[in-house]
Amino acid sequence: PVPSLKREMRNLSEECSLEPVTVSMAYVYFEKLVLQGKLNKQNRKLCAGACVLLAAKISSDLRKHEVKHLIDKLEERFRFNRRDLIGFEFTVLVALELALYLPENQVLPHYRRLTQQS
Repeated sequence: PVPSLKREMRNLSEECSLEPVTVSMAYVYFEKLVLQGKLNKQNRKLCAGACVLLAAKISSDLRKHEVKHLIDKLEERFRFNRRDLIGFEFTVLVALELALYLPENQVLPHYRRLTQQS
């Protein structure tokens, strides 16, 4: 289910010290995929992982060794293979039409919720 996946995304992001804005972006990407009907039982964890990874990269939250650490964590938490994740990252990019920079009004509601929860 989507809510538990988003909770996993948040927990994992906190473990990797990602900023709330990065998590918020990952949520927006993820919801866009949901709305496009791209998610299914087989790929939903890969979708969630790819969204977190893309958000972390685009917000330059991570240095190279931290990206590796994040991928390790994603692999461990969501139980998928890193090769599948890396391949799926491109699939998600295409589904999002390469639009990784998001307007503030899409990110802000998630950001407010996340910062109020912590």
